[in-house]
Amino acid sequence: MKTRIMYLENKETGEARIGRVTFSRTMQTVYYKDKTLQRAGSEKIAGNFFDTETGEEYWVSGCKKKGGDYHWANKVSVAIDDDVREEYWTTIRGIKLEEYLNSTTPIKY
Repeated sequence: MKTRIMYLENKETGEARIGRVTFSRTMQTVYYKDKTLQRAGSEKIAGNFFDTETGEEYWVSGCKKKGGDYHWANKVSVAIDDDVREEYWTTIRGIKLEEYLNSTTPIKY
């Protein structure tokens, strides 16, 4: 299965993360850690996916080179999973590895 670093925002709790997800063959289902998110087919919900177990709505999208991955309707603070942090900053955001490793202050999201 294909994996990709994506932005995931729980529309009900406001929790937002950047992490590695896996897609189903049809791209209609996203798997993230212990969650299974199914593509929503209705305009009646705030997200574009929902958790099949809890029904919570999620906004899932690709990460942007300039940051600002949050949904346009509301800005939230974003946590980056440890296992993708270096790849996110160096590959997606384009910061040189040396700059990332030598940074003594947090790099602005």
